[in-house]
Amino acid sequence: MRIASLLPSATEIVCALGSRTELVGRSHECDFPPGIEEVPVLTSARIGPLPSSRAIDAAVRDVLRDALAIYQIDLEALRKARADLIVTQDLCEVCAVSLDEVRSAVARLAQKDVAIVNLHPMRLEDIWADLARVAEGIGRAGIGIRLVGELRARVAEIARRAAALGRKPRVLTVEWMDPVMIGGMWMPELVALAGGQPLVTRPGEHAPTLRPEDLAGLDPEVVVVKPCGFPLDRTLEELDVLRAALPRSFRARVYAADGNAYFNRPGPRIVESLEILAACVHPEAFPDFARKHAGSFVEVL
Repeated sequence: MRIASLLPSATEIVCALGSRTELVGRSHECDFPPGIEEVPVLTSARIGPLPSSRAIDAAVRDVLRDALAIYQIDLEALRKARADLIVTQDLCEVCAVSLDEVRSAVARLAQKDVAIVNLHPMRLEDIWADLARVAEGIGRAGIGIRLVGELRARVAEIARRAAALGRKPRVLTVEWMDPVMIGGMWMPELVALAGGQPLVTRPGEHAPTLRPEDLAGLDPEVVVVKPCGFPLDRTLEELDVLRAALPRSFRARVYAADGNAYFNRPGPRIVESLEILAACVHPEAFPDFARKHAGSFVEVL
């Protein structure tokens, strides 16, 4: 089977299922596992590199206001890929090529025999279901069942260790720094599994933007900042922005984490995201995870 993956989490799923050699196309943002850069790129973004979180947010809003898609498909590259199956999503127009864009591209190429697997993860259970759906679509259903079982078991063990601690610190996860957006979707579930009390959002809710006065009314004990699409070093470049965004009344431990590789990719590495979160919420109980992910998060304030 010839597989095209148009979002990073799907690429990671396909590779985790053992179908790396069947990938004939990927999105421009797919960067894991190592070696994936050899796979032809099928997409591009209308927004180029920008210097700040505020500038990126403004550019995204401008594109959406003009009713344009943030990402576009290279039709000629897609034609050359000759994919039998395309994996895409319809959850977030800011995250990857939309389902409508994919359907339109396939129709324009008159490739009627192309199957499309659409992902729509909003909670942790949806991530496991999407993984199983991709596995079935590429003919690896049995491998998918085993992989989901392994991931569930790892999550359950982390939750068991966290539950034994008793105390549950109040945790705020930050999805974007300027303006401040709070992590939603599966993030409240991850916080609870890591032994914390999630603030602001509930499982399955989209990330809300909070005004300074709303932030000031919170009293978190732990803040984890993991901007969507930002590796750790990119987040650390905007520490001044973060300091200005967080109320002076906060007495929390504040961590910056890799929001590109973890947290915001609903695929197999969501378990590693939980490990990092556990190390932030209960550093005294999860030194093993702190050592394992030492290069992916750091206490900043």
